Amino acid sequence: MTKHHDTGYKELFSHPEFVQQLIEGFAPPEIAALMDFSTLKNHSGNYITPLFEERFEDVVWSVHVHWQGVTERLFLYLLIEFQSTVDPTMPLRMLHYVACFYQHLLKTKVTSPAQGLPPILPILLYNGLERWHAAEDIIDQVRPQPPQFLRAYQPHLRYYLIDEGRYTPEQLSAIDSPLSGVFEVEIASGDRASLQAAVDRLVRLIQADPNKARLDALITRWLKRHLQRLGAKIDLTQVHSLIEDNAMLAENLQHWAERERLEGRQEGERIGIQKGRQEG
Repeated sequence: MTKHHDTGYKELFSHPEFVQQLIEGFAPPEIAALMDFSTLKNHSGNYITPLFEERFEDVVWSVHVHWQGVTERLFLYLLIEFQSTVDPTMPLRMLHYVACFYQHLLKTKVTSPAQGLPPILPILLYNGLERWHAAEDIIDQVRPQPPQFLRAYQPHLRYYLIDEGRYTPEQLSAIDSPLSGVFEVEIASGDRASLQAAVDRLVRLIQADPNKARLDALITRWLKRHLQRLGAKIDLTQVHSLIEDNAMLAENLQHWAERERLEGRQEGERIGIQKGRQEG
């Protein structure tokens, strides 16, 4: 599995406010309505998956959920998988991860067979350029489709997909959270002018947040890593705060865009000269 986000998103989602923003902004509203986000508790860790013989680190949280007038401590684990390429085996992997995690809960006596297994919401967060087209339920990969009397005996597990690239700037603007600003920066990364506009909006969202100092530090670290992954030819060593250093960052982004335009023009001229010589 790709480690594209391991040093970025996983740090963001180790903090409860980003988990809350993810659910409130991008999950079905009926799911968010069940949750008491003040009870979020981090259970992230490393687990060995015997089937794939790999170690994976998931971002896992529990939260109080309430429905039908009942208020009690139930565990809703969010298994958040980070992908940057479409993986057609994701339904099988997610099925295995959930089963492996349930086994971990039984082994560590968080629950028991008599107590029952807690509900799990598996979330796939995807940011690749290609739109996600893999099956979202393991039953969809059982082919040919079994007859009706056999369908009840097939495996069923659906993950909830959040495909960043499917959101338009207008849709993200309607979600008033710093996380929506982070997603907008990701989507706008291919266009320098759009990237600067997205960073400006992100700064405004951070400034309006009650926890702006902490969010500023977290998102600044994420953005610097993100720009490094993009191959930004700018000096980021003096950028310590998006709020305080936004003007400096904007100037650097502008210089980066101008340098790319100049390099593109020079490359075009070089190719034109070479083609002219070949034709001559």
